[in-house]
Amino acid sequence: MDRTQYTNLAKAWEFTEEHARELEPSTLADARTAADESGQLQGPAAQARLLGLLVRLTGASSVIAVGTGSLVETLQLAYALDNKGQLTAVDSTAQGITLIRKAFAELQDETATTLRAVNAPASVFLPRLNANDYDLIVVAGDAENYAATFAQASRLLRDHGAIVFTDALALDTEQGGVINPADRSGKATAMRELITTVEQDEEFESTLTPDGTGLLIAYKK
Repeated sequence: MDRTQYTNLAKAWEFTEEHARELEPSTLADARTAADESGQLQGPAAQARLLGLLVRLTGASSVIAVGTGSLVETLQLAYALDNKGQLTAVDSTAQGITLIRKAFAELQDETATTLRAVNAPASVFLPRLNANDYDLIVVAGDAENYAATFAQASRLLRDHGAIVFTDALALDTEQGGVINPADRSGKATAMRELITTVEQDEEFESTLTPDGTGLLIAYKK
């Protein structure tokens, strides 16, 4: 690829993100604004829409969202469940879980989907859940969420279930994340290790994509 093609790829990312923002319903746009203003910066809108589509494509009815203040993505998952099933949101921070609980309280009267928000580290809460009971797991936020969740993924997911890791390229780090070999920050290092671990796990088929700030998607065989 030449420089023009790389420039076009950057423009394509910008175009699809702006397009997704335009399509974002007012409830999600308001939630994004409120979260950003509180210091809980949200992920790309295009990424959130893709996660919602994955819920529908997989026919998921039981979803876990592990994150750190990832309000918009969590709400997108809730809407994609289309008044059925259950969504469990796990957030270890007080600020993040407050945002999610407030949003769930407002949404609960409008949906038949069971919404549960849990304030706990993934490493503590996920081992308590029933095995083979979930169709989709989405992971975001702090570095410690990723390995701890993947450690439980094979047990929690039903056959042909999927786990999606957002920000797999750790682009929010000041040094550039996974794409910069010199970046040895905690998140970038954790993501490199995670990508290797997931790709080498024979129970899963996986792919790494540049969507959003990097998605690592793994399918339980």
